[in-house]
Amino acid sequence: MPKMSSETAVTGQRTTLHGPAMGTRWSATIDADLSLDREALRQDLAAAVERVDGQMSPWKPNSDLLRLNRAPVDAWVDLPADLLAVLDCALDVQRRSAGAFDPCVGDLVDAWGFGAVRDTPDAAAITATRQTRPRTVHEGIELERPARRARKRAPLQVDLCGIAKGYAVDRMVAVLQQHGVRHALAALDGELRTVGAQANGVPWAVALEQPEEGHRAVRGVIELEDLALATSGDYRRCLQMGDARLAHTMDPRRRAPVNNAVASVTVLARTGMQADAWATALLVAGPDEGLAMAQRMGLEVLFLLRRAEGLVELGLGRFGRSSTPSR
Repeated sequence: MPKMSSETAVTGQRTTLHGPAMGTRWSATIDADLSLDREALRQDLAAAVERVDGQMSPWKPNSDLLRLNRAPVDAWVDLPADLLAVLDCALDVQRRSAGAFDPCVGDLVDAWGFGAVRDTPDAAAITATRQTRPRTVHEGIELERPARRARKRAPLQVDLCGIAKGYAVDRMVAVLQQHGVRHALAALDGELRTVGAQANGVPWAVALEQPEEGHRAVRGVIELEDLALATSGDYRRCLQMGDARLAHTMDPRRRAPVNNAVASVTVLARTGMQADAWATALLVAGPDEGLAMAQRMGLEVLFLLRRAEGLVELGLGRFGRSSTPSR
């Protein structure tokens, strides 16, 4: 993803601002008039990302997400508008993806050692989660957007790690636009979104990552203008159990970590929230179901598949000049 400098750099009218957030770093590369108050912008960007983290973090004990998780079944919980918007999108993608994306997988995440409860798999917890059948959307979370509240319809734990960073990037873009910035690239880990093109009219060049565990390398470059991009994969956080590579992303239908041929999925969308959620859903769905799903939804996607002969590309939309995966 976009390279971030170790300090704020200004070259002519280009500035890169950045800071720590959500266990990683955010950055915003902007082309703007020198009269722009860059320090005020940096503070507002940091506050926007921190607000999302404060509401949706499964690690912060006072987050609004954990208030919902701790609430009894069928008890209404007042929630901020941002969190309700993300939950609404998450439930919509859950429906459209036939359950490949599911925000109610917190118990799975924790059982396998990828959450806030434990950092190694727990056999008893894993067994307990496997005895719970996958829930439909109507058996999970119910929202009342006008009243700004939600309730759980079953004893479950909500986890929004597959969508929250994308939404944080959207909030960064909103801040940039409020400051009058018309040319920018906002990024948070593997999620990013562009505002317009560069000031010279050239689209933003964004690196696509090679899915290799332990280090970062560029596989290719794509040019973006007023678009969001998100990548989900099995190589950042994973468990190696025998010959199986188990990603930190959970497959809610199998009640286990993702374990398929997909090394990574990159999705283009109008918003970071949509790109992030669909990248997660397609990673879970796998190459066959995922491709059919992406075609049905009209998504522009790039699958990188692990095959005996190496990585094989399978793409749609502007990624369509990709090779057909071997069977």
